[in-house]
Amino acid sequence: MKSRTDRRWLIVLGTIIVQMGLGTIYTWSLFNQPLVELFHWKLNSVAITFSITSFALAFSTLFAGKLQDKWGLRRLIGFAGVVLGAGLILSSQVSSLWMLYILAGVVVGAADGTAYITSLSNLIKWFPERKGLISGISVGAYGTGSLLFKFINGSLIQSVGVSQAFFYWGLIVMILVVGGSFLVREAKVSQATQTLGASIQKDFTVKEMLKTKQAYLLFIIFFTACMSGLFLIGVVKDIGVRLVGLDIEAASNAVALVAIFNTSGRIILGALSDKVGRLKVVSGALLVTAVAVTVLSFVQLNYALFFTCVAGIAFCFGGNITIFPAIVADFFGLKNQSKNYGIIYQGFGIGAISGSFIASALGGFLPTFKLIAVLSIVSLLIAMTIKAPSNDEPKAKEKGNQRKVHSLSPETRAS
Repeated sequence: MKSRTDRRWLIVLGTIIVQMGLGTIYTWSLFNQPLVELFHWKLNSVAITFSITSFALAFSTLFAGKLQDKWGLRRLIGFAGVVLGAGLILSSQVSSLWMLYILAGVVVGAADGTAYITSLSNLIKWFPERKGLISGISVGAYGTGSLLFKFINGSLIQSVGVSQAFFYWGLIVMILVVGGSFLVREAKVSQATQTLGASIQKDFTVKEMLKTKQAYLLFIIFFTACMSGLFLIGVVKDIGVRLVGLDIEAASNAVALVAIFNTSGRIILGALSDKVGRLKVVSGALLVTAVAVTVLSFVQLNYALFFTCVAGIAFCFGGNITIFPAIVADFFGLKNQSKNYGIIYQGFGIGAISGSFIASALGGFLPTFKLIAVLSIVSLLIAMTIKAPSNDEPKAKEKGNQRKVHSLSPETRAS
């Protein structure tokens, strides 16, 4: 038993190393202006790269589970680490936007998403009795990687230039992800469940999950949570300047604040969800988000109020994206976690690109915040009323069909 416990925590360590390497892609904003200055491209054109990365990341999660079944977890994570590092290293040689979009966008995003969802889902399988806490540790490591590499990549850009920064960034990430993969072991769901005494539930396939209303309701909640957080992260500095009247330096502090509260929300709310219930925590986070965006929309903002609202939204966003893998496991079982969560996770990709388009269509920050407030209230109501699909439903239907057959006359059954 002791050796098994030691092995589980080695797997945690390996997953943390992998996730920290994967989370470094969220330092992309540091590269926008240096690339503009080097190649004289338009800022908006360069910034689109990260939208492509985010979409490719989410889209790749649809196929990661199938690849894991064919290749095995450790080989898949190691391969994804090599591809991710190679995509960044080759980005140091780009001379056109389309090359940047393909390498730093599609290739990097797809590799990142593949390793992200499989390593996270596997760790949850190893700790079925602590899904929230363990998800918080894993996703928190992802956020920590982003926070640490803001300094590392910023220093690289200053010292060796933006092109060479891509090279060293790719090399470091490859070492982290591939190195961490050697500590990871693939969990066997039945063994983990029985050994740890967790409740045994029906393991839904993707097709079975998509036949439940809960899958679509969870998608709505996850989309709302992701759009609110990702939109804020993308424009928080601009909000500080335009709506609060802060100078550039003061508004930039909000970027660091978002990173800190985003990461702490992942760990704190993830652990809390194990104790008080996941949907209760999600409901509370949606309520705080709704209140915060309403204040941003209607109240005259000052420095303290602005930072309070920003911190609240970032904290709740971090918590929500941490808790959702555990919710999907609670609702649909552990066996097909990577595949099932890959479907729900599309809310992240769609949410990543929706905020900017909605803001453009509605005409700015304020109407977008008002829409997010409405969506948050709708999602709050869903979270308060949604129930996990009953494991007995298929059996009940089968028994009902059997009763119908037995109630028929012998002649009718024969015909």
